[in-house]
Amino acid sequence: MRNSPLKTLLLTFLLLTLFLFRGWSRQIQTDDLPVRGLAIAAPQKEGVDRFVDFMDNELAPRGVNVLVLRVDYNYAYESHPELRNEEVLSKSDVRKIVASAARHGIKLVPQINLLGHQSWASSLGNLLREYPEFDETPHVEIPENYEWPNEDGLYCKSYCPLHPEVHGVVFDLVDEILTVFEADAFHAGMDEVFYIGDDKCPRCGGRDKAELFAGEVSKIRNHLNLQGKKLWIWGDRLIDGKTTGIGMWEASMNNTHRAIDMIPKDVVICDWHYERPDQTPVMFAMKGFDVISCSWRKPEVGLMQVEDMLRYRAYQTNEMRGRFKGVMLTVWSGAASFLDGLESYEQLKSGEQAENVEEPWVTFVNLFGEKVPQVKN
Repeated sequence: MRNSPLKTLLLTFLLLTLFLFRGWSRQIQTDDLPVRGLAIAAPQKEGVDRFVDFMDNELAPRGVNVLVLRVDYNYAYESHPELRNEEVLSKSDVRKIVASAARHGIKLVPQINLLGHQSWASSLGNLLREYPEFDETPHVEIPENYEWPNEDGLYCKSYCPLHPEVHGVVFDLVDEILTVFEADAFHAGMDEVFYIGDDKCPRCGGRDKAELFAGEVSKIRNHLNLQGKKLWIWGDRLIDGKTTGIGMWEASMNNTHRAIDMIPKDVVICDWHYERPDQTPVMFAMKGFDVISCSWRKPEVGLMQVEDMLRYRAYQTNEMRGRFKGVMLTVWSGAASFLDGLESYEQLKSGEQAENVEEPWVTFVNLFGEKVPQVKN
């Protein structure tokens, strides 16, 4: 049947509305989402005041209400001082961040990378440096000059989830930062775990990798649950990388994906996709999990994730709707370099130099729009 002039007019109107909506969405549509988050490294000690100023004058005016801070070993742990970095945040430094979050209603979620990411390139992480017995793959040596790919399949080392003493150490750290950050949720990382169930591990060798991953998630969740606190993790290890075609980075190719049916449903999934707005939040929500879509350098991906979240929340059953929590920008540089980039971009964004720039601070401005002046108490 041929389209009538009325149908053509209506289609044109709908397309124009969609176009205008996309432009308008750059400014205000995240306001309708429960979670409007930023995940970033905790500042270095000398950068705390600048970071608090960023919270006061950038995050709060833009409506950001969740801040995931990668603390790792950048804190003066009292339970295990041997695991501290050389320069670390003190209790008084953290209290400044906590006070700013309280002023603006920003939820703080401190993070320590657990299970995976226990090394990076040619550097061994603090945990395995001080406790080499926790290493899942002690036979794999950290090379002086790291390259990927490599014969050992080394991306980042993991600790052995079945070592009888590892949780006594890491849970001490978790409990400390939850206390000092006055937080009711903890982010355990757990992304990009390539080493798990290694055949040469005397405890893990031959075991089901999905069961091992699920067991570690459940152990951390249960520890937090006893304190009335929630576990957040990245979602990539719970996605079948082969069936979906998503691959080994944003999904799993080592059979951990079946763990999605083995872990408690109150774990919050941070579902990161950086090249495309893959529709995996629907899978997580259908499995019963709360899910947050996470972007990085590409503003158009972040904006499409916002639109997806709004659509999911508008056109789902009552049971499903509330599981689509919102969006989060992830930053994988230090806090200082992100703030430098944001300041430079704010100066350039009206000019040609700022167009088509793929950087996290560009995504930040596009996701969270213009600043709304704060009312002084």
